[in-house]
Amino acid sequence: MRRLLLLLLVLFSTSFYAQKKKKDTLPIPKWKINGKFGFIFNQSSFSNWVSGGENMIAGDINVNYDFNYKKNNVNWDTRILTAYGLSHLNTKGYRKTNDRFELNSLLGIKSGNNWFLSQFVNFKTQYSRGYNYKVEPAVPVSDFFSPAYLSLGPGMLWKKSDNSNINIAPATARLTMVSDLFSGQFGVEEGDNTNFSLGFNLSGYFKFTIMENVEMENIVALYSDYLDQPDNLDLENQTNIRFKVNNNIKMHMTFHAIVDDNASSKVQFRQLFGLGLNYKFHQKVTY
Repeated sequence: MRRLLLLLLVLFSTSFYAQKKKKDTLPIPKWKINGKFGFIFNQSSFSNWVSGGENMIAGDINVNYDFNYKKNNVNWDTRILTAYGLSHLNTKGYRKTNDRFELNSLLGIKSGNNWFLSQFVNFKTQYSRGYNYKVEPAVPVSDFFSPAYLSLGPGMLWKKSDNSNINIAPATARLTMVSDLFSGQFGVEEGDNTNFSLGFNLSGYFKFTIMENVEMENIVALYSDYLDQPDNLDLENQTNIRFKVNNNIKMHMTFHAIVDDNASSKVQFRQLFGLGLNYKFHQKVTY
């Protein structure tokens, strides 16, 4: 009996060591590429509805592309976020509901546990002209490359994983660009098409599972201009909550808030809720 127990103990120890060794020697991916396409749809229809209502149909297309590179002490993350949405109301026609193009690239050289010396580049704009429909006739309030923001600067990156990081860049240069039509807006002086600023930038990305089949993604960015009212902070926060039905269908909730006095004196807020079709069109892992 003792020999049997000893043999079982030796076999268990050998198996445990082999599994641990295998786990410890698993190769780390050098490249991880993930491209996702999403279409969010919502609709309402009324017929002889006593309480009243207006027929509406809306769609929102999202394409997200992630590129993650790791080798030795080098970490390079690039993310492309792009979206466009339209709605149609019977009496008002087509209205834009979403319009975004954003490129983020963050290079880090490891300096300690979860800490990196970093250099980031961020560019964002929109695709088409936006209007203020509260006045008649509607007046344009934005357009392609009006505004467009280009930001870059050195800093320190704290990164626990691809789904959890904070970048602090205390010397960030930002260039704001507009067309002649919007000269004098978005912090650009009248007669100019660009405005340069130098300030403090903080950005963060967090993605985690709330419960089974429910995940939350939070993207935050903060900027303070040293050259013009440094206590006047620009803040942007987007929260996405996804409820998984199956591999290709999810329910989406988006809450997007922007505080930027150069664009608007009020808090900008966008909310989206709908049924989403999701498709991963590019997935690749290279060792």
